[in-house]
Amino acid sequence: MKKAKFICPVVTAFEKDGALDVEANKKLWDILIESGIDGILIMGSIGEFAAMSDAMKKELVKLAVAHINKRVKVYIGTASMIVSDTVEFSNYALAAGADAVMVISPYYFAISDAAVEYYFDQIAQGVKGEVYLYNFPARTGYDLSPEVTLKLLRKHKNIKGYKDSVSEMGHTRKLATTVLPEFPDFEIYSGFDENFVHNLLSGGSGCIGGFANVAPALCARWTAAINGGDWKAVEEIQKQVNVLMDIYFVGNPFIPIIKKAMILLGLPIQDYSLNPFLPATAEETEKTKAILKRAGLL
Repeated sequence: MKKAKFICPVVTAFEKDGALDVEANKKLWDILIESGIDGILIMGSIGEFAAMSDAMKKELVKLAVAHINKRVKVYIGTASMIVSDTVEFSNYALAAGADAVMVISPYYFAISDAAVEYYFDQIAQGVKGEVYLYNFPARTGYDLSPEVTLKLLRKHKNIKGYKDSVSEMGHTRKLATTVLPEFPDFEIYSGFDENFVHNLLSGGSGCIGGFANVAPALCARWTAAINGGDWKAVEEIQKQVNVLMDIYFVGNPFIPIIKKAMILLGLPIQDYSLNPFLPATAEETEKTKAILKRAGLL
C-alpha cells in the first residue's frame, strides 16, 4: 500500500463585499499546515473558482504561494472553458511557485471521449509543469474514463495524478486497475472523504476531501493511523467520517455549510461566499451543529 496522503481542497475566505479576506486565508492555511495536512489545493470546487474573476484568481495564487512558502505542496485549480486561458493561468501559477495544477474537464456540455482526450492533450502539451486531472461528473455531466486516462498517460509524462469526485468506489477501483499496472506511480485521490481508506487499499494515494477544512487534525490523525498500521484508530475515525458525510447533504451547494461548520468549531472564517451562494440558514445551521455533535466534534 502506498503512503497515505490527505490533501485539503481549501475553502476561500471572503469579506462581505466579495473581496478576498487576506488574513483569514493566511490563518486557515496555517491551521492546515500545523495540523499535519499533506498538501493544499487552492481553487478547487469548494474554493469557488468558478465565481472568481481572473484578477482575483491571480491575486490568490500569489498570496497562497508566498504565504505557504513550500511548507506543504500547493496545487492550484486552473480550469476554464477556454483551453488557451487554462494553459496561460496554469503556467502563471507554476511560474509563481505552485507545485502543480489541477484541471477539471470542460463543463456544461457532455462531450465524447475523443473530445475529452483532445482537450487534455492540449492542456498537457501547453502546461510547463505537473498536471492533475479532475473528474467530477456531477458538475461536468460526463465521466473522464479510466480508458481515456490511460491513453493520456501514454502520451504525457507531466500528467501525475487524478482526483475522482464520485461516490462510487467501483469507478475509482476501475481507474486503479486500468492505470496502475502500467503507471504504478500515478496518484489517484478520492474526492469523497469516506472513500479514503478503500482507495488506498485499491492502490490509490489518498484523498482530496473537504472535511480537512472542518477537522484538519482528525484527517491528519487518520492519515497517520493508516501509515502507522493502527487499524483500530483507522476504524474509529472512519466511523466519525461516516457521520460527518451528512454535512454534504444539509444544503445545496454544500460550500456555505462547510463554512458554517468551520465557524461553529471556532475556525477564523466569516460567513461569506461569492454570488450566488447564500449563507447557511438557521435551520441548516442547526442540522450542521447536530451532525458535528454526533461526530464528537462539538
